[in-house]
Amino acid sequence: MKTPVLYLIPAPLSAISVSAVLPQDHIDVVKTLTCFVVEDVRTARRYLSALGLNPAVLKLEVLDEHTSPGDWYGLLEPLRQGQSMGMVSEAGLPAVADPGAELVALAHKEGYAVVPLVGPSSLLMALMASGLNGQQFAFRGYLPVKAALRDKKIRELEKLSAKEQQTQIFIETPYRNESLFQALLLCCGDDTRLTLAINLTAPDAFICTRTIAAWKGNSPDFAGMYHKKPCVFLILA
Repeated sequence: MKTPVLYLIPAPLSAISVSAVLPQDHIDVVKTLTCFVVEDVRTARRYLSALGLNPAVLKLEVLDEHTSPGDWYGLLEPLRQGQSMGMVSEAGLPAVADPGAELVALAHKEGYAVVPLVGPSSLLMALMASGLNGQQFAFRGYLPVKAALRDKKIRELEKLSAKEQQTQIFIETPYRNESLFQALLLCCGDDTRLTLAINLTAPDAFICTRTIAAWKGNSPDFAGMYHKKPCVFLILA
């Protein structure tokens, strides 16, 4: 195994102190790095500065949904030069429900060490707090945008959940949270349990599990307090 390391660095889920995101020994590791692959330069620079790094000496390369596979190879050049580097996502864990998995795979292929640092995961935090099955679960990413396809997918996942007793986890672009919530009320059976985990780690975080029947008439304030706030959806039939 080659000496240089690709460190996977968690980022805040909300506007909280960096000390609540990374343990001090992990912060000390990050402060030894100058080269990073990031999803957004501006927010990454702000975060790394808050960790105590000097923004003037940082080299930040972008990896997002628009990065072409042909550009992945060049992103690992610091490792090839014998220099450890970090990867930072916009929120939560790099390469989980996030760009970056292909770069991690490439680092493994080239024989470099990959070290994940401890930090928040909205998916696992939502599952922890849901009371749903934590032994059998699956993350489904984003459901289809078109209503007919979305509703079909919801019914498929509910049937699978009932058959396998498997918690189904998915997310949505925040401005579509309410429409997905209403679709779940329409498509799922009354006894299916639904967890909403909204704006995790923030002071106004909301986590609640109810049956579909109990949710009807009890919608969170998606148009006000939770407007465009990130939400993790979990169901168990």
